[in-house]
Amino acid sequence: MKLNQLSVFLENKPGALSAPCRVLADANINLQIISLADTREFGILRAIVREWEKAKRLLEKNGFTVKVTDVLALEVADRPGGLAEILEIIERANVNVEYTYAFPVRYRDKALLIFRFNDTDAAIKALQASNINVVGTVELFKRLAD
Repeated sequence: MKLNQLSVFLENKPGALSAPCRVLADANINLQIISLADTREFGILRAIVREWEKAKRLLEKNGFTVKVTDVLALEVADRPGGLAEILEIIERANVNVEYTYAFPVRYRDKALLIFRFNDTDAAIKALQASNINVVGTVELFKRLAD
């Protein structure tokens, strides 16, 4: 259920993003899902890849600081209010959303969003109790391949 996300810390300067992307490309590791956040001085490349352990080792070997975090892929009704419904469930469980990002995968009438929560286990429990599908690793990569 939990997905392993790589967070790669980068300087906010030209070429900083292409360097880790090149390391992974040279090792034939595909960036399945990515998000980039930045501040004036640094950025964080968040990535979900099939071979996350190999990617982490390669990036660290090439001088990058990498952190692995647990995130969840959730099915969200792809209509007005769909996200609000998820957030209300999380709020009632007293769980905080640290960040979220979307990617261009749609399954039936659902969008898939990535969420990072301050308490992943409590989030899973609350979401499953409300019949929200928490998409596991195998299912996620199958959908990405379709």
